[in-house]
Amino acid sequence: MPSASILASKAARVQELTEKLKGAASFVLVDYKGITVADDTTLRRSLREANVEYFVEKNTMLKRALHELGMEDYDEVLNGTTAIAISTDDQTAPARILGEFAEKSETFKLKAGCVDGEYYDEAKVIALSKIPSKDVLLAQLVGSLQGPIQKLAALLQAIVDKNGEAA
Repeated sequence: MPSASILASKAARVQELTEKLKGAASFVLVDYKGITVADDTTLRRSLREANVEYFVEKNTMLKRALHELGMEDYDEVLNGTTAIAISTDDQTAPARILGEFAEKSETFKLKAGCVDGEYYDEAKVIALSKIPSKDVLLAQLVGSLQGPIQKLAALLQAIVDKNGEAA
């Protein structure tokens, strides 16, 4: 039987995980088995630059924290080696970065994820990983709006130039 202090520390860890997951815009669970230290360092750097928290956690702790939030769909994927990437502001960042890494690795696997409280299985996380970042999407939107506006400005300038010559 574990001591009271060990049980208290585990309960505190579950509560801490619950709070992190509650405040998350998205999170992704991965099987990190078989990656090298160099690859892990590179991956962690990429995630840190995107403001994504990434850490290894015991499956039982994650399971209890997820159960406290009413998320019981994850029970079947919480086995083996598990790491979690949590983002509080970008729904696609964890999936995008981890998905890109998983494509290059034979052993690193995406398990499941969550976006705004909705369960995503492995296939949905892979699909989510293909979505460009918010900044890229905004740049594409601005680019698509810029063309018609430039054409309109050129047309209006041509009308002004034509009417100016007639005067």
